[in-house]
Amino acid sequence: MPDPVLWSLDPRGVARVTLNRPEVNNAYDGAMIEGLHEAMDALGAEAGLRAVVVAGNGRHFQAGADLNWLNAVRAGSPEENEHASRRTAEAVDRLNRLAVPTVALVQGFCVGGGTGLVAACDVVIAADDARFAISEVRWGLTAAIIIPQLADAIGARQIRRYALTSERFTAEEARRIGLVHELVPAAELEAAGERTLTALLANAPEAMAETKSIALEHAFGKFDADVMAALVVSHARKRQSDEAAEGMASFAEKRQARW
Repeated sequence: MPDPVLWSLDPRGVARVTLNRPEVNNAYDGAMIEGLHEAMDALGAEAGLRAVVVAGNGRHFQAGADLNWLNAVRAGSPEENEHASRRTAEAVDRLNRLAVPTVALVQGFCVGGGTGLVAACDVVIAADDARFAISEVRWGLTAAIIIPQLADAIGARQIRRYALTSERFTAEEARRIGLVHELVPAAELEAAGERTLTALLANAPEAMAETKSIALEHAFGKFDADVMAALVVSHARKRQSDEAAEGMASFAEKRQARW
């Protein structure tokens, strides 16, 4: 099987981390989460790292969690469910705290956990026809472990709309509420990313790292070890709830959930 996450480093010190499950619209599973950790482990050992680009292979950036994987996880023990939630939360948190600037390039759908990934990036550029949703509640789940990053990106008020309705919203709306910084035609996404990288690479690396660290210290979405532990437990327990069982059954059977 192809690697679920690809990464490379160019001579400028710019890394590219690519989600690589295009056959399922880059829906994440345990292997993809571990692939993100492995990429960040490897990049952390690169002394010349200056910036990271996060992208998705294929038509869509990231379509949220692989519900087949979620069904398999929820059949496990509470400890196994907490482990899955913890590794997912840690991957997003590590991306959020990378000492170098991060740039997300978004095309197609960006759903559920995908919105957490882009909220964890410093600069987000999206194709003007991209579509977004924070859709966990539709399947009897919660977005608990990405709420801190989303709170910093779009604020509690917008979370209280979009994470409760789970409605899809346009790239223009994503820009309006702060999830996306810049919109471009899909054909210009890479060029727009290069313009941003040119600006970033002109700046002092240590000054940018310090600036980012200070911004995170004063962020609204505090995510220390105690907060993470509580959100992980909440996230994992909800996956094993009766509501989650019904929600994921409704998805598999292509019907309305019986709430």
